[in-house]
This record gives sequence, structure tokens and C-alpha cells, in this order.
Amino acid sequence: MAERGRKAKKRAMATKRKKAALKPKKSIKSKSIKSKSTVSKSTVSKSLASKSPTSKSIKPASSKSKSENARLKSELRTARDRQAASAEVMRLISASPGDADQTLRRIAEITERLFDASSVTLLIADGERWGQTIRVGAGSERITTAIPLAHVAITLQFMPGTVYLENRQVHVADLDDPAAIARWPGVTPARAAGSRTMSGTPLRREGGSIGALIVHRARLAPFTEDELALLQSFADQAAIAIENARLFNETREALERQTATADILKVIASSPSDVQPVFEAIAASSNRLIGGFSTAVLRFVGEDLHLAAFTPIDPRTDAALKGAFPAPLSEFPLFRAVRGGETQQFSDTESEDVPPQQRALARLRGYRSMLFTPLMNGDKPIGMISVTRKDPGTFAAHYVQLVRTFADQAVIAIENVRLFDEVQDRTRKLAASLDELRTAQDRLIQTEKLASLGQLTAGIAHEIKNPLNFVNNFSALSAELIDELNDVLKPAALDGKVREEIDELTQMLKGNLEKVVQHGKRADSIVKNMLLHSREGSGEQRSVDINAILDESLNLAYHGARAEKPGFNITLQRDFDAGVAAIDAFPQEITRVFLNLITNGFYAAAKRKSQTGDSGFEPVLRATTRSIGHAVEIRIRDNGTGIPADVKDKIFNPFFTTKPAGEGTGLGLSMSHDIIVKQHGGSIDVTTEPGQFTEFTVVLPIGKT
Repeated sequence: MAERGRKAKKRAMATKRKKAALKPKKSIKSKSIKSKSTVSKSTVSKSLASKSPTSKSIKPASSKSKSENARLKSELRTARDRQAASAEVMRLISASPGDADQTLRRIAEITERLFDASSVTLLIADGERWGQTIRVGAGSERITTAIPLAHVAITLQFMPGTVYLENRQVHVADLDDPAAIARWPGVTPARAAGSRTMSGTPLRREGGSIGALIVHRARLAPFTEDELALLQSFADQAAIAIENARLFNETREALERQTATADILKVIASSPSDVQPVFEAIAASSNRLIGGFSTAVLRFVGEDLHLAAFTPIDPRTDAALKGAFPAPLSEFPLFRAVRGGETQQFSDTESEDVPPQQRALARLRGYRSMLFTPLMNGDKPIGMISVTRKDPGTFAAHYVQLVRTFADQAVIAIENVRLFDEVQDRTRKLAASLDELRTAQDRLIQTEKLASLGQLTAGIAHEIKNPLNFVNNFSALSAELIDELNDVLKPAALDGKVREEIDELTQMLKGNLEKVVQHGKRADSIVKNMLLHSREGSGEQRSVDINAILDESLNLAYHGARAEKPGFNITLQRDFDAGVAAIDAFPQEITRVFLNLITNGFYAAAKRKSQTGDSGFEPVLRATTRSIGHAVEIRIRDNGTGIPADVKDKIFNPFFTTKPAGEGTGLGLSMSHDIIVKQHGGSIDVTTEPGQFTEFTVVLPIGKT
């Protein structure tokens, strides 16, 4: 036991000596400290000596000072480069507010240069996958080949996904580090593509991540804290550029949508009676703002689907599109999809849920995605807007809302045209009613005037008739008394000369009395016609057959003329339209008109026969009726002497006549004009050629006057 204790003690002493042998390191450190202290004192002495006035020269700086100066210059140069790079990025953001791609690419290029990177990638998230991607650098092609972006989902298994999902900066100092390989399997292909060091920096907007800035170095060169901070600054600037571009483009698109909406409203205002310009403007604006391939406006008319407007592509496919319409709604399955008011879209026309007709049309026209928005008037579908694009994919929500806005404007335009047409139709009806009221008022006023004038005329005629009767009667009686006087004087013994003078005087007196009787009878006829002209009308207005009245008038006039002059003869020609509708008229008054016109025709034809003395001339009077839709036209034509041009415009004036004294009163055509125009609201006109013919044309409305 004692022996073992001594051995242990010896071993302890040996260990202590070994430790003591290591003590020279402290001596070296002490000497080093002492040397530093000495150098420091020496340096201070030399520095004081250099400031002394007696100092003659300056000794060169040490190698350590040169190294320090070089480091400071390098850091200053790096700081300046970084500051210039940041300023350049800010200028790009300011100069290209709507173009984020240019700014992002420049940020990637600056990052590649400042950080001596082999590859720089900017990834922008789009849902669960990466959308917009920008790659620069000599090694970017190798990395893209090694790790196709299409195979990189946004998951935590890949380093960019970790940066985005966890919204934090990730630094992989060495891709050969087993821990990094285990954490992110994607670093192995990146290492195989030549990368050795990687960093990932999130692009943040309002605190959330929208993408990642991935930087590769081909050499083992971990990023410093300052470099990582600068990368975050660049990532933030990239996010600012993206946000600025988004806001700028949204503002521009909103302005374009507002301008397009205003333009369509202008078209609606400028074409209140025509919806076609509105449809064409909607199709063009939708296609332009959405970036569509072709846009069409369709309308539901009855049970058919009609093509109202579309944006053309090429003549062949445009003709095929036009040829597909109108189409029965029963053969258009999408009608059932949109009739409830919901927008329907197909992201790919080749998918199985697309109806075969639409798939065939899409292949013919050359588009891959479709959007259908219904035109809803209340809860009733009246049409729809179809927008197509060449590439498959869904339509963004703001595009769908834009098409709905255009659909609402199309409905407004359709409703405006409908209301405009209704107002126009109502205005026309009101104008017609107003015209009828004015006509009725004019007729009423005229009737009142005629009634007043008729009463005055009747009173005057009655007052004239009594003394006229005395004149006529006493004239006839005086003529008889002259005959009696001649009989009394015959037995008287008178000188031959005296008797001759008495006979001459009595004959002259008798001739004067005969003229008084003749003109008295004409005056009596005028008075009778004045009384007839002054009456307010006879009979009642009722539906009559104009063909029957005209035929009856022809017979009455012919037999009356034959009774007055047995030798009178004329050929009557009738051409009556069996389709003439019954008219509302005063039959007694219309008969008077026809009798006046027919009697005048008889007189003119007989006068021409007597003037020519040509036995080959045959008097003819032709009566024709014809339906002209809203009225009946009656023509009475004779082949008589005609009417001279200088008196044609006067024939309807009261008391104007072309007949010799005693044969006409000048009131027949005047009364006929008043009956046709003022009482029945029709028209009467005359066409004539002296020595050839005269034709009166009477137009009577079918409706009640």
C-alpha cells in the first residue's frame, strides 16, 4: 500500500513538471505584450519627434497601415457602389411606374454584379405555384435545367418555398453541409449545377411575403450580415416596384374602364333609337380592355339566339360565325347556364364540360377560353356577352365585373330604345289625335260659321224671294195684259203710222217683260240654291256602300237628263272596285255631289257634240272607284269640252260658272267642295284638257269623320 502511494506521488510530480514545461508560452505572450508596449512607446516617441521643429524627415508607414487603408478604400468603394445601385433602382421605379419587369430585371442584374453571384432569381408567387420569374447570371441556365421551375411547388421542401411561406431570410453558407441537404432536398441539384453558397430573401408587401430573391454563388463565400441586409433592401425595392406597377396598372385600367364606360354612355345618349352602335361599342371595348380574342353580343329573340354584334377576326371565320345564327335556344346549352343571371366561364374549351357546339366553334375560330355574362332585364334574360381568349385560363374577377358592367349598359341601351320607341309611338298617336282635334275644331268653327252664314243667307233669300215672286208674277201678267191691249186696239180706227208705232212699242215692252221673267227665274233659282246651300246638312252619318250610291246617282242623272231633253244620249262606263270598303258618310250629301259632277259631265259632253256637229263623236262618261287603303277614290271623267286653264282655279268659288246666263247658278261645285272637304274631311280635285276631257277626283276617308 505504501509503495503504491509513493508511485502515485511520483506520477503527480511528473505531471506537474510537464505542465511547468508549457509555461514558456506565457513568456512568449509576455514578451509579445512587452514588445507591443515597446513598439508603442517607440512609435509615440517617433511621432513626437516628427512633430518637433527639428525633425528633418518622415519615415514610411508600416505594412499594417497600408493594409488598413486599402481595406477602408475597398469598403468605401463598395458602399458607393451599393449606394449608386440603390439610387439606380429608385430611379427605375420612379421612371417606369407601370413596368415592374424592367425594374426587377435591373435589380437582379445589380445583385449579380455587387454580390459576385453566378445566378440571381426573382420569384413572384401566384397561388400555390410560382408565377412571374426573372433569372440572370452565367449559371442561371444550368440551374434552370437542373431544377425546372414547373416542378418547384411552393412548399417547405424547397428553400424558396421556405423563404416565401415562413416570410424570413434563409442563408445556406455551404451547400455541401449535410444539414442543409437534409432540410432542403432541392439544394442537391443546385450544388450539381455549380452553386456552393445560397441565400433567399422574402419580397414583402404590407408585412406579408409575395415572392423571393434567390442568390447563388459558385464559390464558398458565405454572405455577411451587411450583404444580407443589402439583399433585404433590394428585395424590399423589388416589392415596391411590383406594388407600384400593380397600383399604376390598376389605376390605368380603372381609368380605361371608366373612359370606356363613359364612351358607351355617350353612344347610348347619341343613339336613343338604335341599339346597334351601343352593341358594337360594347363588343370593341370589352375585347380591348380584357385582352380578348373576340367578343360578341347576343340577343334572345323569341325562341332564337341572334348575333347582334362581334369583333371580327378574319373573313372566313367571321362568315362561319354569322352563319351559325340565328340558332334555336334549345340547341344552345349555355342558355340554361346563364338564364339564372350567373356568369359562366370555361378556362379551357377542350375540357369535357364544354358543349360540343361551342368546342367546335372554338376550334374553328381559334380560341381556348370563354366567358359568358347574361343581359338581365329584371329577372328575365334578354341576351348575353361572350368574350374569348386564345390561351386557356380563368378570367380575373375584375374582368368579370367589367363585363357585367357592360352587360348592364347593354340592358340600359335596349330599355332606352324600347322606351324611346314607345314615346315616339305615343307622340305620333298624340299628334294624330291633336290633328284630329284641330280638324274637328276647324270643322266645328266652319260649321258654326256656315250655320251663321246660312241663317243670314236664308233670311236674305227669304226676303228677296217675296219681292222676286211679285216681279216674276207681275212680269208674266203684264206680258199677258199687253196681248190683251193689242186685242183691244185692233178694232180702233187708228192712222197706219200710229198703229205701227203702237205695235212696235208693245212688242218692245213685251220683249222687256220676257227678259225680266227670264232673269227673274234665274234669280229664283239662285235663291233656291242659296237656301239649299245654307242648310246645315240633311240626314245622319252612317256606313254606306259608295259603289251603290255612285251607281244610283248615274241612273238618276241619266234619266233626269233624258226627261229634260228627250234627244239626249251618252254612254255610261262603270269600273267599280268590288273590294272597296264601306265608308261613314252622309248619303244624301254624297248623292248631291255625284249628281252635280255627273250633270256637269253630261252638259260638257253634249256641248262638245253640238259644237263639233260630228256625227262620229260619241259622248262618254266614265265612273271609277278604287280602294287606296285608308280611303276610297272616286273618279268621274267625261270627254266633253274641258275647262279653260284661266278659270280652272275658280270653279269651286261660289257663284262662279262657265255656263250661259240662265243655265247655271255657280253654286253646284261650291256646295260639292264644302260637302267633301269640310263635312267629310276628304278632298276633291280636277284634271282637264280643253277640248278633250275633264276628270274630277274625289277621295273620301273610310273612318268616321
